[in-house]
Amino acid sequence: MSTKANAVELIRKKRDGGEFSREELQALLSGIVDGGIPEYQAAAWLMAVYFQGMTPAETAALTREMIATGRCLDLSGLDRPLVDKHSTGGVGDKVSLLLAPMAAACGLAVPMMSGRGLGHTGGTLDKLESIVGYNTQPGPERFREIVAQCGYAMTGQSEDVVPADRLLYALRDVTGTVESIPLITSSILSKKFAEGAEALVLDVKCGLGAFMKTIEDAQGLAQALVATAKSLERPLHASITRMDQPLGFMVGNFLEVEESCLLLGAEFHNSEAPDHRSQDLIDLTEGLCARMLTVSGKIKNHEEALSEARRVRTDGSALELFLRNVELQGGKVDKLLSDLGKRRATVVGAVLAEQSGYVSAVDAYKVGTAAVALGAGRRRMEDSVSPNVGIELQCKIGDTVIAGDMLARVYGRSDEAVSAAAQALKGAYIVSEEECDPPSEVFLEEFSTDS
Repeated sequence: MSTKANAVELIRKKRDGGEFSREELQALLSGIVDGGIPEYQAAAWLMAVYFQGMTPAETAALTREMIATGRCLDLSGLDRPLVDKHSTGGVGDKVSLLLAPMAAACGLAVPMMSGRGLGHTGGTLDKLESIVGYNTQPGPERFREIVAQCGYAMTGQSEDVVPADRLLYALRDVTGTVESIPLITSSILSKKFAEGAEALVLDVKCGLGAFMKTIEDAQGLAQALVATAKSLERPLHASITRMDQPLGFMVGNFLEVEESCLLLGAEFHNSEAPDHRSQDLIDLTEGLCARMLTVSGKIKNHEEALSEARRVRTDGSALELFLRNVELQGGKVDKLLSDLGKRRATVVGAVLAEQSGYVSAVDAYKVGTAAVALGAGRRRMEDSVSPNVGIELQCKIGDTVIAGDMLARVYGRSDEAVSAAAQALKGAYIVSEEECDPPSEVFLEEFSTDS
């Protein structure tokens, strides 16, 4: 039977609610990667999966076979637990910039494969590439050397690591099939385990600025990730975390690098001690670091792990590894440090409170789309990004404001862009007469392969 005929049978089978065997998934993915199955049939198969779903066994088999379509990174012999973190994406989410050196300073090895921003969310690679000279494609051998030398390395997905995911991800984006939990699960886990991670912590974001808007959707994804990791016999911890307002106070590529350096203890031009605007980011990053330590078995007790995460963030040891990583990946450390607190797009605007009261909402989605309009992100994968544009939030939920107070500062490349972003940000802020407390907890719910 021809490959094309097999593809039609597999499309029909899933369309009618059937369950695939591992051999069928292997044949399907092989055809997609080698071009024997054309994109229009792969797209039809994705749509069938979107509507009919997959069983846990199917999702695990799909993940295994996706890993098998490419090369796995060999990070054996590093004499440290190999642990990574993945976020489902948010606004102001610079957690990876902080978390990787913190986890490395705690004695973990972190091989981190990251992505670019798309839609209203930012991408770790875009943030790293705002550092002059930073190379996000070091190659497999150099990647391993960097992990060995400073405890972590950052890279984008290469063409020979899980090529099936690269092809399917691009198709999902243009066929309306992104929001399929089995497809999201297999995409995340295939990449993370192919890069050499032995254990994984997942940050499943939920809220206005997340892809999962409701707690029920976030629970479904977290449960699928845990079930699939169990089938693969890999330890995994998934945390559902709050993403209604942006994390921290900087949104934009170099601006987020700057906030990360500030929270790791860097001192620079006009720098001040971190304030309440970064508290959610601090709590999230330290909490995820603690979970990386416990899921790896490095530290058993969560409170002890949390204390260790806090120590390395504040005593300079994580900052030292961050700067070492920048150097090893080709970045100009002196240039980075001299740019902190100074490097901004030249056109500056302000968003002012129109009434007195209490900030009750800062819509992360609207802030993210405003940042993209400035050039901090992309609407299409082929778009370029500007490293120096972005938004500095002066107020967050729970803050008291007086009419005329600055809510946010906008950095852009033109008066028109800054004016449009400022107008969008006015719609992101809600100022109410009733007093409002800041969100009390960034972590909402926990799932683990241990439970």
